[in-house]
Amino acid sequence: MTHHLTITSAANPRVRAAARLREADARRTTGLTLIDGGREVRRAVAAGIPFEELFIDQELFLRPEGAGQASHDADATGIPSGEALETWLDDLAGRGTTIVILARAAFEKIAFGNRNEGCVGVARFTVPALEIWQVDRDLPVLILEGVEKPGNLGAILRTADAAGLGGVLVCDGRTDPANPATIRASLGTVFSVPMATGTTIETIRWCATTSRRVIAARPGGSTPWHAAKLAGRTAILLGSEAHGISPEWQAAADAGEIVLDSVHLPMHGAADSLNVSATAAVLAYESLRQHGAGRGSP
Repeated sequence: MTHHLTITSAANPRVRAAARLREADARRTTGLTLIDGGREVRRAVAAGIPFEELFIDQELFLRPEGAGQASHDADATGIPSGEALETWLDDLAGRGTTIVILARAAFEKIAFGNRNEGCVGVARFTVPALEIWQVDRDLPVLILEGVEKPGNLGAILRTADAAGLGGVLVCDGRTDPANPATIRASLGTVFSVPMATGTTIETIRWCATTSRRVIAARPGGSTPWHAAKLAGRTAILLGSEAHGISPEWQAAADAGEIVLDSVHLPMHGAADSLNVSATAAVLAYESLRQHGAGRGSP
């Protein structure tokens, strides 16, 4: 196996510096974030995300008596076992990543809550600004305005990946796409779904210059969700659960800058709206259904 560091103390400066990346200020200052779990790390590597360090729980190398495999379940962790683990770490080291083996107490210092995913990577990852966003012009995109919860953003990214949408644009975001909780909730799809960030005004301008029809999900929307044209060059707009979309969108539509329609989903219970990630899933898959129907699929 390649040369690696071994750390036993949770007070080690390298461990403490990594643990601070759970905080937004530390991520903004350094441009670094934490990536938890083998699947997420491997998806980041496949996307070309540069890793500075990879912390590995020392107990992954413990082997049951008489067995030739590592003690962990590779299918469950997403981390290779046995010789494949050493090959994987050698490959990462060859890419310039420092491999750090941590004793259990030290690993738990940087792990996500009380969950031990077996590895945590320190990676340089930021979402690009809107002006350099590369997206398929003929595929629908999701626009998320003011979404606050990392779990919702991560779940929406998983939906966008599964439904084959063109990308996800976060405008006036109140959660960081590079938040480790977002990365974890997305199962690493944050690295494969084309993403961008921008202000609401920049986003409206982008919709206008790219001739995107804007379909906003609102409780009082004028069109049933399944009747709107959601496939093709469409921007599906979702606002925060607390405030909805900002008035700038309607003002831009009234001024003739963009084409804006609104859709609603039926609500037959006590609640007056769906969770934003559930709404995104319904509209994304209706867009996929319409795309298939337009190509003659059953």
